[in-house]
Amino acid sequence: MALYMKAAEILEKAERKQGALKTLVYDSKFTNIKQLFALVCETQKFSSILEEVIESTKLLKQTKLRMPLAKVLVYDLLIGQGLKCGGTWKTMMMKHRPRLQAMLARMKVKQKVSKNEDLLPASVQRRAGDQLPRYVRVNTLKTTVEDAVDYLKRDGLAYLGQASRLDDLTLKEKVFVRDMHLPELLVFSPKTDFHDHFLYKAGHIILQDKASCLPAYLLNPPPGSHVIDACAAPGNKSSHLAAIMKNKGRLFAFDLDAKRLATMSTLLLRAGVTCQQLANQDFLKVDPDSPQYKDVEYVLLDPSCSGSGMVCLRDDASSTDQEEIQARLASLASFQLRCLNHGLRFPRLKRLVYSTCSIHSQENEEVVAACLQQNPDFRLVPVLSRWPERGLEPLTQCLRASPTKTRTHGFFVAVLEKDSEAGNKKQEPVVQISKAEATTHSPPTWEKRPAASEEESEASETDDKPTTAAGQADSTPGKKKRKRNRRKKKKTNATAATTTAE
Repeated sequence: MALYMKAAEILEKAERKQGALKTLVYDSKFTNIKQLFALVCETQKFSSILEEVIESTKLLKQTKLRMPLAKVLVYDLLIGQGLKCGGTWKTMMMKHRPRLQAMLARMKVKQKVSKNEDLLPASVQRRAGDQLPRYVRVNTLKTTVEDAVDYLKRDGLAYLGQASRLDDLTLKEKVFVRDMHLPELLVFSPKTDFHDHFLYKAGHIILQDKASCLPAYLLNPPPGSHVIDACAAPGNKSSHLAAIMKNKGRLFAFDLDAKRLATMSTLLLRAGVTCQQLANQDFLKVDPDSPQYKDVEYVLLDPSCSGSGMVCLRDDASSTDQEEIQARLASLASFQLRCLNHGLRFPRLKRLVYSTCSIHSQENEEVVAACLQQNPDFRLVPVLSRWPERGLEPLTQCLRASPTKTRTHGFFVAVLEKDSEAGNKKQEPVVQISKAEATTHSPPTWEKRPAASEEESEASETDDKPTTAAGQADSTPGKKKRKRNRRKKKKTNATAATTTAE
């Protein structure tokens, strides 16, 4: 019965706008998060239908149940996979089952439909129809993409090679492809379940939405880097960063929730991550000038957000209070901007990736634009020029994701880099990638990354190297004459002049 009590509590809090559904579920400290999340999402989706059934049968009056608890119980009784409780609760609900079933049947007859899903409002049906593919990221700390593909083929699945367009991600059961954008991502039909699969239990594959893989992929810290994952739990992005770093370097991961951090520790252990340093700490209280972070050059910031991009969490705007929504978005955006400004304070920072699973510009483009105004020494850089959905004007350097245009959850990603000296601008890694993509004409090599990723790494490693022009200047004939003149000056002036020339 604990499952239903907790689900009812979360639904009630969500209706009162006390938090995003996803955040409330993860903060609940319930033992089986996956089971709770599924029940809450599905109950919320069928909320209007369940409420009509409950009110028509006068269930609340006869059982003394409150509406949120009645909804989760009736959902599992009539639409889900059956009640998962026993004792007096189950006896009571089974007693009312015939009347509840009859009412649901009458509703379907009245609307001339045969399926429960067909009773949903049109807007909700469209969302329910957004059947996203099952994405699986191969964990390169434990295996290779080729070995994972071979194992899955021996397991009875048919491999169709690498996808080349969005339509290739519409797959039948027992069929899979390699993603066209992310080289370590495999794509399966929507209902493919890996939770009991050996590769999942052994940490060889990570179940992660494609859009959620973008932040670590675009941050692309080379092996040996010092990296911060600012709001790290539940840990999929952290394990992705560790794989890109090949477990070499240091990965500082922060999260305020101790229980989520403990769960994350278990996930990272299963994934074979060894370079992590976890801290149960508020990222905003981390001192960027602390000696332990003096070598941090890369930051991944995925802060708390509305979760509006999650397919099962999107609200029907017509049934909500717009003033409350705007107030909540303003509060979230203020927090996100503080986190973003704080992340840019690390003295040796080269690149920061900011991401949210939100569709609202207040949490996305507006936060980034405000940050750039307050931090003129950083700039927004373009990434993945062939990605099908861009940030809203004028921030088209950013990426957006959605069920219709990218076959993923709703997502937003921005890449900020330290504005380099004029002489170094030709070595900006992300811009190099975009130029290379723009000049590709025959089979696009961008689809096969990691060629672009390697370019990014090489460019990062040369950021501190002198440019060719500077090297040529040092070898000019006038250099000896300038040195003779400097020797005639005082020692301090000579030192200063030498520093300036260099």
